[in-house]
Amino acid sequence: MRILQYIGKRVASSIVVILLITLALFLIFFLLPTNPAQLSCGKPCTPEQLQRVSAFMGTDKPWYEQMGNYVAGIFVGRTFGSGGGAVVCSAPCLGYSFRLNESVSQLILDRFPITASIAVGAAVLWLVIGVATGVWAALKRDTLIDRTLLGLSIVGVSAPSYLIGLLTVIAFSLVLQIFPSGGYVNFHDDPVGWFTHLLLPWLVLAVLSAAGYTRVTRTQMIGELSQDYIRTAHSKGVPESVIIFKHALRNALLPVMTMFGLDLGGLLGGAVLTEKVFSMQGLGSLLLDSVSNLDLQVLVGATMFAAVLVIVANLIVDICYSLLDPRVALGTK
Repeated sequence: MRILQYIGKRVASSIVVILLITLALFLIFFLLPTNPAQLSCGKPCTPEQLQRVSAFMGTDKPWYEQMGNYVAGIFVGRTFGSGGGAVVCSAPCLGYSFRLNESVSQLILDRFPITASIAVGAAVLWLVIGVATGVWAALKRDTLIDRTLLGLSIVGVSAPSYLIGLLTVIAFSLVLQIFPSGGYVNFHDDPVGWFTHLLLPWLVLAVLSAAGYTRVTRTQMIGELSQDYIRTAHSKGVPESVIIFKHALRNALLPVMTMFGLDLGGLLGGAVLTEKVFSMQGLGSLLLDSVSNLDLQVLVGATMFAAVLVIVANLIVDICYSLLDPRVALGTK
């Protein structure tokens, strides 16, 4: 019962945070000196034309009314203008790009599978590699293997992702010609092509991100292996594999889960540099294009979507954390 109450509180607090982020994004982007109607009016733009465009887009209303219309549009949709020239943005409406003549929700939906493919594949690899090397380093503490893995993790944490990405493209695509240099292939059209185009981005992100997981897992495993309950298990003759993987690793993975949820949520929001290096048009590219073109509607919608993904990922981690360690929900840890 206490766990359900804890989960309910976390869900409620996440909803409040999402609303606050929506308010902050709206105030930041929609109260800028740049007028979205001015950007969509074209040249030349007379005061009369600007007024008509502002009325059509709804930017002629007070800021609080604009924000209310924006939030309502997420749940019930929104209509810009009236009559035969009206533009309908179906729910969930995160805005409408008048420059691209497309709803922001549809733009995100079109780009999200690319970013999700990059993020999920890389996340699985970096979690497996990071945890495995961290456990190995902990078991081989103060040996050559331990020092080598720690040295490699320092290099991985310090190396810029765009530099490693460019080097892998040069090495494996241009010189060795093993993998494609970039682009994205839909899984339904060509599963093999989908895999080969994504393998390099996966490896780049996995190697760089796994370095941090190696260090955290190693530290947590060393701490767990020195606990009294581990010594008790040894004295009772419990098999070494059971002690390592069932007892020590389970407790050591709790902080790793927190890292994993936040990293995955952030990457789902847009792997900007990776998408650019490998010429993939995902959410990261959509955000960069909206900045360069001053498409505020897309910028607000995509940013809010990315923020929600991070919050949802954090919420899932908290729920899993409370299920694995009920002390969290009981407030005793």
